[in-house]
Amino acid sequence: MSETDNKGTANIFSPLTEEGIRGDGQAKWYVVHTYSGHENKVKVNIEKMVENRGMQDTILEIIVPTEDRVEIKDGQRKIKTRKMFPGYVIIKMIVTNESWYLVRNTQGVTGFVGHGSEPVPLTPEEVARMGIEKIDIDLDVEVGDTVRVINGPFESFMGEVLDINKDKQVLTVKVSMFGRDTPVELEFNQVDKL
Repeated sequence: MSETDNKGTANIFSPLTEEGIRGDGQAKWYVVHTYSGHENKVKVNIEKMVENRGMQDTILEIIVPTEDRVEIKDGQRKIKTRKMFPGYVIIKMIVTNESWYLVRNTQGVTGFVGHGSEPVPLTPEEVARMGIEKIDIDLDVEVGDTVRVINGPFESFMGEVLDINKDKQVLTVKVSMFGRDTPVELEFNQVDKL
């Protein structure tokens, strides 16, 4: 038997029921495909519906990733903001029947990225690479350990760890380039311990 709130909908946060929850009930990042040029409108519409229906506990954050680019036009430097992924909105949510239906039926949304009607969440690595959310990485290395660089301009280089800054999630590694040892600052997600 499921509990219902005063609106007559199943209370998915009740310990008595898991009715309506799809997946593991954890908030994850999902990608939603939209009509091109409608990303900001979709974001605003979903935010309004979430507020109106009191679903702030299931749909937590909606973003349209952008980046600033400097363009020089007529000798003037102008900063122009552009969408990193045109036609897509990224949403942090717990997928329930109600939240899925709300997002899926928002004007301008063509569907979730995934298999059929089941949205596929982004992996923690994808979230970190896209810069959507800062994910702390617990890297098991100490000063003096040898690491291999797994991405970035120094990919496939190996080096010795000189310094570790856990707060900033960076470490300084001594790599050998052109016959010289050079200290290089790398993020935790750019190295693997050997």
